[in-house]
Amino acid sequence: MVVTVAGIGLIGGSMALALKDKGFATELIGVDLNEEHTKKALELGLVDKIATLEEAVAQSDLIILAVPVSAVLQLLPKVLNLVNDKQVIMDVGSTKLGVVELAAAHPRKGRVVATHPMWGTEFSGPEAAVRNAFAGKATVICNKEQCDADAFELVEQLYHLLGMRLLYMNAEDHDVHVAYISHISHITSFALANTVLEKEKEEDAIFELASGGFESTVRLAKSNAQMWVPIFKQNRDNVLDVLNEHIAQLRKFKACLEKENYEYLQELIENANKIRKVLNRP
Repeated sequence: MVVTVAGIGLIGGSMALALKDKGFATELIGVDLNEEHTKKALELGLVDKIATLEEAVAQSDLIILAVPVSAVLQLLPKVLNLVNDKQVIMDVGSTKLGVVELAAAHPRKGRVVATHPMWGTEFSGPEAAVRNAFAGKATVICNKEQCDADAFELVEQLYHLLGMRLLYMNAEDHDVHVAYISHISHITSFALANTVLEKEKEEDAIFELASGGFESTVRLAKSNAQMWVPIFKQNRDNVLDVLNEHIAQLRKFKACLEKENYEYLQELIENANKIRKVLNRP
C-alpha cells in the first residue's frame, strides 16, 4: 500500500514511522510546504520520497492529513477533488466538526474518515517524531456512518495495527470532550507560563527555585502556537464554555484566601482529589 502523509511533523512523522515499522506501507510519500521539514524527513527516513500534493495523491491508496486543523479545511476539498472511489483520506486533527461538515458537502464524502489519535507532545517538526508513539493510546473515529465501509475498515485496521484503543462518537461530542481534557489544559499552561514570565522580571529566583511540579505544569506551554491558535479558533465556543467554568473555579480559590476561609479551601482541594478515581480507572 502506498501512503501519503501531508504534514511531516510530530504526528505525521510519528505515524509514518509506525506505518513503516509495522509493514503497513510499502512506500511512504511526504508532502510539506516547509522545505526544511521535507529535507529532514528524508534524512531521518520518515518518508521514502517527497512530492507535490497532486503527484502524491495520484500514486496513493491512503492519504493522511496531518497538518494544522486550519490547513486541513483548506486541503481536504482539494484532495477530495483528486481521489477516486478506491482511495481513502483520513485526518488526525484535534477538532472534528469542521472536517465532518466539509466532507459531508462533497460527493466523495464516504472516502473521508475523520480521526483523532489522542497522543502528542509539546515538540514539533520532523525531529519530534517518536517511534511506537501510539501503542496503548486511544483514538477517536467520528461519524463513521458517513464513511464508506471499505474506507472505514482500512482506517480501523491501521489503528489496530498501531496498537490503539478505538472510540467512536459524533464530531460535535468529540469537540466538547477535547475542550475539557486537552484544550483547556493548554490554555492553563500558556497562562501560567505568562504569569511566571511577568513575575520573573522582578524575581530571578523563581526559575532557580522551580521544581518538577512547576515544570510538569507548564510543559504544554512549549507547544507550537501555529498549531494551537487554529485549534482554539475552530473549537472557540466549547473552549470558551470550559474556560468560563475554569475561571469560576479559580475565583473560588481566590475568595477562600481573601476571606481566610481555609475550611472551604480544604473542601475544594479534597474534591479535586477525586480526579484520581477518574484517571486510575482500568
